[in-house]
Amino acid sequence: MAEEPETGEEYLFKIVVIGDSAVGKSNLLSRFARDEFDAHSKATIGVEFQTQVVDIDGKEVKAQVWDTAGQERFRAVTSAYYRGAVGALIVYDISRRTTFESIKRWLGELNTHCDTAMATMLVGNKSDLENIREVSVEEGKSLAEEEELFFIETSALDSTNVTTAFETVIRAIYDNVRRKVLNSDSYKSEVSLNRVSLVKDGNTKQSYCCSK
Repeated sequence: MAEEPETGEEYLFKIVVIGDSAVGKSNLLSRFARDEFDAHSKATIGVEFQTQVVDIDGKEVKAQVWDTAGQERFRAVTSAYYRGAVGALIVYDISRRTTFESIKRWLGELNTHCDTAMATMLVGNKSDLENIREVSVEEGKSLAEEEELFFIETSALDSTNVTTAFETVIRAIYDNVRRKVLNSDSYKSEVSLNRVSLVKDGNTKQSYCCSK
C-alpha cells in the first residue's frame, strides 16, 4: 500500500512489524504511535494496527503500522495482512538468541507474502537489557549487511531509537515513491546504493553504511 494522491499532499504507507513472540513488537508500536509502554502487555492476538502521521519534506505521510502476532498458531491468519505492505520492521530481542535465529525465517515469510521490494529494517529490541545480552551489535549489523537491510537497536522501555527506526523506514519508502521506482526492477539496486544503517548502543552513537 503505497499511495501517492494527485495533490501530492498526503501519502499512505502500510508497514508491518514482525518477529517472534515477546520481542516487544507491540510496545515498539505503542511507543512510536502514543509514546506509551506497557510492562504487562499481553501477546497480540491476530493483528492490530496504528496510524501515525509523519511530516517529510513538508508532506503529510501516514504510516499504517500493523503489529502481527508472533505465535506460530497465528501465522496463517496474519499472512494475509502482508499484502500491500511496502515497509517492514523485523524485530528480535537482543537478550534471546533464539529470536535472532528466527530472522531468516521471517525474511522468508516477507518474501513469500509480499510481491514488491520493501524498505526493511532489522531491529534489535530491548537494548536496555545490555547486562543479559546474547546477540552482539556486530552480529546484528553483519546479518543486516548480508540481507541488505537497515539496522538499528532500540528500547521500547526507554524510547531509545524507536522513532528513528520507524521514520527511517518511512523515509526510505517515501524517497523511492518519489523516484517512481518502488515497483520497478531497479528498486533493490537503487536502495542498496543509498542505504544507511543506524546503531545506537548505550552511550555510543554510530552510523553505518551497509550497501553491498
